[in-house]
Amino acid sequence: MTPGDARPDPAFPALKRLVIARTGHAYYEDKDAALWERVRRRLRATGAADAAGYLARLAADEGEWAALESEVTIGETFFFRDAAQFAALEGVILPRLLRRRAATRRLRVWSAGCSTGAEAYSVAILLRRLLGPARADWAIDILGTDISAAALAAARAARFSPWALRGMPAAERARDFTPLEGGRAWQLRPEHRAGVRFERGNLLALLDGRAAPELAAQDLILCRNVLIYLDRARVPDVVRALAERLAPDGWMLLGHAEPDPSFGAFLRPVALPGTTAWRPRAAGVAPEALAPPAAAAWAPLPLPPPLAFWPEPVAAAEPQPASAGPAAALERARAEADAGALEAARQRLREALRHHPTAAPLHHLDGLVAGALGEAAAAEAALRRALYLDSGFVAAHYHLGLLLLERGAAEAGRRSIANAARLARALPGGTVLEEGDGMTAETLLGLARHHLANGAA
Repeated sequence: MTPGDARPDPAFPALKRLVIARTGHAYYEDKDAALWERVRRRLRATGAADAAGYLARLAADEGEWAALESEVTIGETFFFRDAAQFAALEGVILPRLLRRRAATRRLRVWSAGCSTGAEAYSVAILLRRLLGPARADWAIDILGTDISAAALAAARAARFSPWALRGMPAAERARDFTPLEGGRAWQLRPEHRAGVRFERGNLLALLDGRAAPELAAQDLILCRNVLIYLDRARVPDVVRALAERLAPDGWMLLGHAEPDPSFGAFLRPVALPGTTAWRPRAAGVAPEALAPPAAAAWAPLPLPPPLAFWPEPVAAAEPQPASAGPAAALERARAEADAGALEAARQRLREALRHHPTAAPLHHLDGLVAGALGEAAAAEAALRRALYLDSGFVAAHYHLGLLLLERGAAEAGRRSIANAARLARALPGGTVLEEGDGMTAETLLGLARHHLANGAA
C-alpha cells in the first residue's frame, strides 16, 4: 500500500463507515486520501499495522476514539471570522439581546462546533466592548462545544498563533491579547476568558436524546461552517434541534453556505447588512429586518496592469501523483496553519509551489501565512503573484488591500480593496468567494464600503 492510498487496505471502507457514522463527518465520503492520511497518524501512534488492527483497537479502547475524533475533525477557525456577521452581532443582535435581558442581566450563548475557541472568545470580546464596566454586573455564560478533545484543550488554554488572529487589526490584537515568544504566540487576556467554558459534544447527540438539558433556552446560538461537514440529509434535523434550544426571542447564525429552504418551517430569516440571521417562528415575536446600506458613493478604480516580472524564481515543475495536486496541498497547508503550525504550512506551500508554480490559491495562502508570521514584504509579494496569475482573484485583491492599509500605503490599499469590490459587484450577492473563508460577494462589498469610507484597516 502506498503511503497516501487507502484503497489496498481491505478494512479501510469499514473503518471509514464507522468514522462517518460516529462523528457525522460525511465530508469524508469522497475524500479517502484525506481521511487515510489522518487515520495513518493514529496507526503510527498506536502501533496498529493496518485498518483492521486499528478497528480492533477502537473496539477495545474508547479513549482512542477521542484521539481519532480529534485527528479527523477539521479545525478551521480564527477570531472574528466573517466580519459581516460580527458586525451584525456588535451592531444589532447583541445590543437587542442586552436590552431585552437588562432586567435579569443574564445571557446565554452557545458556540456549537467551537474548534479551538476563537468564535466563543470573539463574542466575549464583543460583549465586554458593548457593556464596558457594567460587564461585571452580568451573569454571562458562553459555552463552546466540539467533538475534538484536542481542540477543546487548546480552547481552554486560550493561547493562539498569529494565524488565528489574522482577522484582527494590530491595535485590537494588542489590546485584547498579550504577546508571547516575541509575537510568535498570543495569550488572550484573562478578562475575556471570564464566563467562557468548553465541553465535549457532538451535534448528532441532538438527534438521539443524548444532548445535555442545559443546552435549552439559549439567547444566541452560533453554528457556523460546521453543517457543511455533515450528511446533507441530516442537516435540517440538526438545525431544527438547534432551533428548539433557542429562547423564544433568541437568535441563530449559520455559515453563509449552509442555509436550506427547509429551515423556513421552524426558523424565520432576518435580513441584516451583509448577512442573514435566524429566529424561532414563535408567537408574539414580530418580524424584523434591516434594509441593506445605500449604494456606495465611491467609484471603483481600474485594475492595475499585470506585473511584468516574476518576483522570485520558482523551480521547474516535476511530475507528481494526483494525491499531491495543488488542491490537496492547499488543504493540508491550511490545516497546518489552522493548527498553529505556520512554519510547517509554509514549508508545505513552498514544496507545492515548486511543482505547481501557477496555482494562484497556493500563492494567496502563502501570502496570508507570511503575514501571520509578521513578514509583510513577503506577504505582499506572494499576494501580488496570486494576482499576476489570476487578476480576478477577489480575496487576493482584498487581502492585499488590507495589508497595504496596515502598512500605511493608504492609496494603494484603497485601490486594491476597490478592485475587489468591483469584481464582487459583478457576482450574485450570495456567491461564496474563492479562498475567502466563507465570505460572500455581498459581505465583501459591505466591508469594502467600511474600509474605503474610513481610509484605514
